Amino acid sequence: MNEVKIPKRITTALVNSFAAGVVPRIGLEHVAVGRKYEVESILRELDNVADGGAAFKLITGRYGSGKSFLLQMIRNYAMDRGFVVADADLSPERRLTGSKGQGLGTYRELMTNLSTRTRPDGGALESMLQKWISTLQQQVMEENNVSADDPSIGIEVQRRIHSVTSEMEGWVHGFDFAKVLSAYWQGIRLGEDTLKQSALRWLRGEYPTRTEARRELNVGVIIDDDGWYDYMKLWAEFAARIGYQGLLLFVDEGVNLYKISNSVSRQSNYEKLLTIFNDTMQGKAGHLGVFIGGTPQFVEDPRRGLYSYEALRSRLSESRFGSSGTKNFAGPVIRLEMLSHEEILLMLQKLRDIHSQHHKYGSTLEQHQLVAFMQIAVSRMGAEELLTPREVVRDFVDLLNTLHFNEELSFDELLGQLATAPTNPHGGGYAADPDALPNSASSQRTPAGGSASPTPKDEVDDFLAEFDL
Repeated sequence: MNEVKIPKRITTALVNSFAAGVVPRIGLEHVAVGRKYEVESILRELDNVADGGAAFKLITGRYGSGKSFLLQMIRNYAMDRGFVVADADLSPERRLTGSKGQGLGTYRELMTNLSTRTRPDGGALESMLQKWISTLQQQVMEENNVSADDPSIGIEVQRRIHSVTSEMEGWVHGFDFAKVLSAYWQGIRLGEDTLKQSALRWLRGEYPTRTEARRELNVGVIIDDDGWYDYMKLWAEFAARIGYQGLLLFVDEGVNLYKISNSVSRQSNYEKLLTIFNDTMQGKAGHLGVFIGGTPQFVEDPRRGLYSYEALRSRLSESRFGSSGTKNFAGPVIRLEMLSHEEILLMLQKLRDIHSQHHKYGSTLEQHQLVAFMQIAVSRMGAEELLTPREVVRDFVDLLNTLHFNEELSFDELLGQLATAPTNPHGGGYAADPDALPNSASSQRTPAGGSASPTPKDEVDDFLAEFDL
């Protein structure tokens, strides 16, 4: 069993998420394998953001290839290193722009999921502001050697807030953004909770009309579908000014833009994406990173994908040197290849140990049995084109659950059932001849609750030899 003791809440999230075929929110570092060059490329972009630059990466791969896993892993890594992060999945109700406020819907989702190291599960907006103001108050008290109830503290804190926000007034919508931040402070200083909550509502993009915002905050604009991205640039600058490394946006399910049936609406979203790309590449945004996940079809389809928009195609398509099978992770698009067989095998080993630790039993599955499971997976008809890590992991965790809750069954019996199950193009079931396995149900049986007898070493070695170890 893995000697590393993992907290129960993390093993619970890992086991339950993988069994359901979804990416867990926490604990990914315990199961991560491969992706060395992809991760290194993204980490370089994070360094650029921390230094005041901007980043844009389109991460593509087919369903189940690990896009969401990679995005979530980078999100967790960035939070631990002082970034503010926000994530959202695009949907018919959440786009980059739309006639029914879909762009604003994306902004609201991002703000709902705004997270920091101390608030990793979202809802970090108010805690960020409170931490900032509390830090300013503490600085004033220490520098002026005054107590917390000294009336001069409020005046000095107001001055320091203004020094931060005044630098942003030259940005698009910066004046109103700064005005609302000052209103939030006034609500705290004067004990007016209504004013403070009105400021938070405005910052979250919840005001429906300018009239209402003007009446409650004396601000003539609101965050809307057209301007929401400009406020994200303001949030990035503000985050850097109050002590964070910057702001990172993780936007998944980009394929929902590809699915927009109306060509005009689809092109409008691609135009907004072009604006974001140009801002980050040309230095018009600072301390901002944008990472978007989508399928290869979403990017490369010349009829409806990003390549149908010529300005994006010319920026995102591979050069002549990149189209000959070479790897280049410095460009704006990271194309995820499938994990190798040995990388998936290593992940299965980690999942076996996590599962046994979570349910508090001693795992009896040996290396050759994991190899047998992998052999069935890769022997599946069309596995090279259809098999994904998500499918393998989901079936493996399901197998572990079945073994744990049905002690009368053996690994080999279940493996035989899996091998003879009909092939499902959408996942679940592998077509293979069980007699061809080095450790098959027809060749040996394991007593209930016991471990299988050793598979002949040369047969296991023959299978492992197919891996590029």
